[in-house]
Amino acid sequence: MKTRLSPRFRLIGLLPLIFFLGQTIHYWRYGGMPNLLWMCNIGNLLLALGLFLNHRELIRAAAIWTIPGLLIWFLYVFLPGGNFPSSMLAHVGGIIVGMFVLSRVRMDRIAWLYAFVWYLFMQLSSRLTTPAPMNVNLAHAVQPGWENSFNAYWKFWLVLTVLVAAGLWVIGMGLSWIWPIAERLETGC
Repeated sequence: MKTRLSPRFRLIGLLPLIFFLGQTIHYWRYGGMPNLLWMCNIGNLLLALGLFLNHRELIRAAAIWTIPGLLIWFLYVFLPGGNFPSSMLAHVGGIIVGMFVLSRVRMDRIAWLYAFVWYLFMQLSSRLTTPAPMNVNLAHAVQPGWENSFNAYWKFWLVLTVLVAAGLWVIGMGLSWIWPIAERLETGC
């Protein structure tokens, strides 16, 4: 039987909600509201919802995405000088909350699949609702710098999707090794 997270523990969901709202205010003030649909930004909202609703699959999917989200943010936003406080909170704060919550919720071996389905949903949402020039979640065009390797977007998307699935599987397996869902049996040696 699945145990419920205590209402007090679930209040931790306020933190990723605040991170998401910080990004919302930033994009509202400086333009670029479609940027809220980047996996790392909307992942904070997913983590908050998972906590508030006691929905472990949402928590796990969001927590898995904090890892590639932090890496991509570090390489493509932080290093080039995009050091906005709301952005740092969303990425660094998001991974801290995500990993802390996972230590309590634990990780099952199919959580990567939830994260992958979330990716596919966000790809479609980004493609349908965001302007093509913004290329949110790489849902419209080949990532700049890869145009010589891919002569068609569908080829890029297919390779990206396979790499995302493999990466999420590796992250999910690693996290399930660190925080397995089942208690390990102790031998009476």
